[in-house]
Amino acid sequence: MSGHQKRVAAPKSWRIERKKHKWVVNPRPGPHPKDKSIPLLLIVRDILKLADNTREARRILKQGHILVNGKVRKDHRFPVGLFDIISIPLMDQHYRLLIDDKSKLSLTRIKKEDAATKLCRVNNKRYVKGGRIQLNMHDGRNILSDIDVKTYDSVVLKLDTNEIVDVFRRKKGSKAIVIGGRHSGELGEIEEVKEVRSSQPNKVILKNLENGEIFETIEDYIFVVGEEKVELDLEGLR
Repeated sequence: MSGHQKRVAAPKSWRIERKKHKWVVNPRPGPHPKDKSIPLLLIVRDILKLADNTREARRILKQGHILVNGKVRKDHRFPVGLFDIISIPLMDQHYRLLIDDKSKLSLTRIKKEDAATKLCRVNNKRYVKGGRIQLNMHDGRNILSDIDVKTYDSVVLKLDTNEIVDVFRRKKGSKAIVIGGRHSGELGEIEEVKEVRSSQPNKVILKNLENGEIFETIEDYIFVVGEEKVELDLEGLR
């Protein structure tokens, strides 16, 4: 994949000026879809505005000042995806990458203690040698676990150990954020999951937590963020 692409062709989810310059950095291939991830350079320079230009942003990264999910990342093309945790230890600042109600990838400031864990969605699971179950997460992680979780449940992981410390079930009454489609960025309470007996995806009926509107989306587009209440701080998206 080329290191750059034309700005006008970049994913609409990226918060960038499209007419000021012709080119923009391309993320490296990774576990996240291109429209659900953004190169680390753009986070440092364009969103957090820690640098005025590409050279300054790359210097910050090369000096090891930026952590993604608890690990130093120096590659300016590293793809940061939904629910990834960005930490800047020197500034004692921590952020989570989410999607806002305008379908833009955005950062929300979080507390230091919240940066020690990450929310992951179980995309699928399979049995492996020894009869154990491998959970395959939305961010490419593969975790062996004996915990009873189902596809589309969300789990809270400790980043230093990959230990599951909590589970949010995809069930009636749970709270979810929509990560795709025309309702992208909306928060809703799951009213019903409609099983579709075909190759088509299941449908999910949700009630918007802000205005009470009932809407439908496909199961692939929901990401459970709590059961009795929303367990993530979603304020202050930038």
